[in-house]
Order: sequence, then structure tokens, then C-alpha cells
Amino acid sequence: MKKKPAERQEPTRDRLLDAARALFDQEGVDGLSMRRIADAVGITPMAIYKHYANKDALVDALMLDGFAVWEARARAIKARDPVAWLEKLLAAFLDFALNEPRRYEAAFLLPASRARRYPDDFAAGRSPVISMAYEQIKTAQAQGLIDDTPAAEIALTVAALGQGLVSMYRADRFVGEREFRDAYRRTMRRCFFSFLTRPME
Repeated sequence: MKKKPAERQEPTRDRLLDAARALFDQEGVDGLSMRRIADAVGITPMAIYKHYANKDALVDALMLDGFAVWEARARAIKARDPVAWLEKLLAAFLDFALNEPRRYEAAFLLPASRARRYPDDFAAGRSPVISMAYEQIKTAQAQGLIDDTPAAEIALTVAALGQGLVSMYRADRFVGEREFRDAYRRTMRRCFFSFLTRPME
């Protein structure tokens, strides 16, 4: 009798990350327990350390997982005009924060030791989305659409405002999601448009 092919088993490291992601999604960083992750995968807690040196390494993996989701959203943006691309990036950030709050939290809020730091990591191109934004800003500047403010300063200003607004929403400082979305769009456009060389509709 012909044997059925064995089911493909995910590597233990991937299964541990999946379990950590599930616990994080349910309970946030407080729910990340090495013992609970090990139980979910069916190994001993000590066996985790063959794959992740400590809890900090798992937090780093969750952060990078969140950034991978954010990067995929940014790479999916289609716009030839650099200003239009940047506007779509701001909208994509809002959707990411609201539609995938735990991935957003993992990417931008976890106290991860490998988190990218301004300005060195950004200047070195270690943040793919920031690098894409820099490229679009510099293209717009070459076309005379954006003023000569350094790309890093424009990106930092807009990113800080966006993350600040999201933090206010997460802290329940808006009446509801609709009001927040409206305020985010108005405020971010006003900020971004301040760098343009001519008014936009």
C-alpha cells in the first residue's frame, strides 16, 4: 500500500514565533511568557533557548514581523507621482494602525533591542519604508514639488505626527474612529503640504 507523503512540519523556530504572535495578539507584551509559548508548541521551556536566546530575542522577532507587514503595505503602493505616493503612504499608515493594531504595536511600540534608531539607522538605509519615503521625497524635490528641507527632517516630522495621533487614539482621546480618521487626514495633509512648493487641492 502506497504511503501518504508526510505532512510538512514547520521549523520549530517558526512555530515558536507563531505561538508568540498569538499570545501577543491576545494579551499584548504582558502575555509573552516563555513557558506559555513552549506549552503552545509542545516543547519544554528550556528548549526555546535553542532557537531564541531570551525573551528579548522573541520581542525583536515580533517587532521585525510587524515591520515586514508594514513594509509589504508600503511596497504595494502604486503611484508614479512622488507626492501622490507619499500621500498614499500616509493613508496606508493609518489603515495599518487601525486594521492591524497588534502588528502596528509590534512594529512601532514594542521595547525591542533591535529597534531602528534615528538618525543613524535611517541614514544607513536599515528602514526599508523610510528609504522608500526618502527616495520619493528626493524625486519630488528634484521636480520642484517639495522644498529643500532635508528628506530626513520631512520624514521625521510627518512620522512623529502620525504616530502621535495614533497614540492619542489608542489612549481613547477621540470620540470614535470616524472622528479620528477625519482628524488624522486633515492634520497629516496640513503638515505634509507645508513642505510643498505650491498649494495642493
